[in-house]
Amino acid sequence: MIMERRRAFGFLMALVTVFAVAPLLAILFYTFTKEGQFDVSQFGRMFEHERLWQTLANSVGLGLFVIIETTVIAFPMAFIRTKTSLYQYDWLDIVLTIPFMTPPYIGSMGWILFMQENGFLQQLVPSAAWMTDSFFSLFGMVMIMSLHLFPFLYLMLKNTLLRMNGSFLDAALIFGRSSWRNWLTVVLPLVLSSYVLGSLLIFIKTLAEFGTPATFGSRIGFQVFTTEIHTYLSRWPVDISMATSLSLFLLSVCLIIWYFQNLIGRRYTYGVLSGKTPAKREIKDKWYIRASSWIFVGMVLLLSIGIPYFSIIVTSLQKVRGDGLQAGNFSFASYQEVFTAGSAGLTAFINSITFSIMTAIITAIVGLLIALYIKKGETKKQQVLDFFSLMPNIIPGIVFVVGLIMFWNAPWLPATIYNTKAMVVVTYCVLFLPYSVQYIKSSFSQLDASIFQSASIFGRSNWHVYRRIILPLLMQGILTGMMMTFIISMRELVAGLLILPPSVETGATFIYSQFEQGNVGVGMAVAVITVIMTVIFMFLLDWLQRRGGQANA
Repeated sequence: MIMERRRAFGFLMALVTVFAVAPLLAILFYTFTKEGQFDVSQFGRMFEHERLWQTLANSVGLGLFVIIETTVIAFPMAFIRTKTSLYQYDWLDIVLTIPFMTPPYIGSMGWILFMQENGFLQQLVPSAAWMTDSFFSLFGMVMIMSLHLFPFLYLMLKNTLLRMNGSFLDAALIFGRSSWRNWLTVVLPLVLSSYVLGSLLIFIKTLAEFGTPATFGSRIGFQVFTTEIHTYLSRWPVDISMATSLSLFLLSVCLIIWYFQNLIGRRYTYGVLSGKTPAKREIKDKWYIRASSWIFVGMVLLLSIGIPYFSIIVTSLQKVRGDGLQAGNFSFASYQEVFTAGSAGLTAFINSITFSIMTAIITAIVGLLIALYIKKGETKKQQVLDFFSLMPNIIPGIVFVVGLIMFWNAPWLPATIYNTKAMVVVTYCVLFLPYSVQYIKSSFSQLDASIFQSASIFGRSNWHVYRRIILPLLMQGILTGMMMTFIISMRELVAGLLILPPSVETGATFIYSQFEQGNVGVGMAVAVITVIMTVIFMFLLDWLQRRGGQANA
């Protein structure tokens, strides 16, 4: 086959090296060299700052607290969706993923608008003013980030519980174990592996998050690694060596966590499916279990979707913020301003769509070529290419952005795309290539070898096999990867803040700047439009996956 040739590996590896590996090497170069000479003093200078240790304590503490709170939300939710009568409502899974797909900075802004002095909470319940000071603290930041990340852990735990055949508990009951003891000695050990893996990923995502620390953390004076790196690069005097040193430190922490995650995954993963297909059991709950389950789900949806979405929608419709929730104080003026030809909001939104479409197309093409070469990752070359293509999923986005800035500013380059719109597309492609690779690989893994054998028997050429057989069968994975890439690109903030050319804005940076400048109405109008697009694409993704499942069946 064409993609099995040695030239294909060389071309793909060179492509991945230039765009994904070279930026990380650039960080190493700028951190450990000074005037062309090897020098570790710049990296050592980082450890002399007391602020580093405070930032490290803040980041680690935040990650641990977020793990605890996401567990408090995700584990009961997974239990409710698998062990109670609510298992039958599949639409809940789509709704519960909305918080995770909502840009974190938008959710954070919604909570700020709701809980701030004279915010919506005080307008609705004046006696609740005492909650404002308590909320604008580490507690509030942990809550906002947990409500954003819990769907990730919830889906992992839910899938593990679904795969767990009821025969495990039946066998334990036959040998005289009580239901509670079954859960402690049978279910929890089997769930523990998925929980630890999910928790480590939550920790990495918390360390890598920029949106919530930049919007909420800046208000309470809570600095983490991502905001510190952004500060050193965006405020005068710019300290490139400190930014690269912090990026390298954050990279090292995430790689260590990723190593332990893989170690745990290899050693402590248990088989919970037998060859026999488990029969579906009808679950009949007592009324108080059903009622408490709905109350819990309702509270989670209210806190994760209801309050932030209420805040951003109402703010986008207000004429005068100071007049509050009064009749006659609502209009579509902010939306009219956004959709006025030549307006800053419309230009920024169109830029986002343009960059996202170009990113989706390019990553789909490159991801398809990589997935066709990797296949099932049986050879060393395939495994190496697979690892490097998925690195952006392991490494915080801001680290890659810093590396790309350093690489494309290298004096030895004959030409550079830095400070151009092409740099934005390249950065997005580097950050979001793993989505296309993963979705297309997943579709390719479902193709049986007999398909290729049949094509060879009937004398079809390689090009004909790819064009008429493989591509149509992979189209679902290609489209799914493109849609996911488009969604994530539309919401990207940190890359835009650091690499956009002067006078160019995206929807994300426009929302952020309008919120910081106090022109909240127009910014929230763009946020609402972005969220609506995200939700529509989520339903399309779900439809594509269901259609693929029916086709495979």
